[in-house]
Amino acid sequence: MMMKMLTEGGLPAVVDSLRQADEDNPNGYFEIEASKALKDGDKKWLYDAQGKVVKVISYLLEFLPDDLSYDIIFMEREIGEILASQQKMLQRRNEKSTHSDAEMEAQFREHLRAVKYWAARKTNMRILFVKYSEMVKDPESLCKSIVDFLEIPLDLQAMQSVPNQSLYRNRS
Repeated sequence: MMMKMLTEGGLPAVVDSLRQADEDNPNGYFEIEASKALKDGDKKWLYDAQGKVVKVISYLLEFLPDDLSYDIIFMEREIGEILASQQKMLQRRNEKSTHSDAEMEAQFREHLRAVKYWAARKTNMRILFVKYSEMVKDPESLCKSIVDFLEIPLDLQAMQSVPNQSLYRNRS
């Protein structure tokens, strides 16, 4: 949702369109496969991405090059909602998780604690935390917060039109 909001607001995104919109994410994924290779040291492409938005999952933030600066909009979602979404996606694909929900929740909570602690100490990163549920409920004020954080003019009306209550299917 956030990537679509930022592009609708007027920012260019770095995407490869390999993963197409589907039932799990009808607005598309706005991803670049190269981000998965950050942990393997493939970071050259990021230098061409300056001034653009890039989706990087929280597990890969630690692999971002230290010689670049980042404005990070960190989307936060209730863990129960994430697990429910993952379960539905796995069911549609006829796959099963190798971990229980309790194990996944414990691992995810520890990961979030560690990544927030780590990121708070990075002088090359500014982070705005945005709760998914609040964005769906009140996009107007949160979009203004994003524009203030990024310190660039964006199309607020276009951004505010993206959050869609009907796509908020896995609520806590």
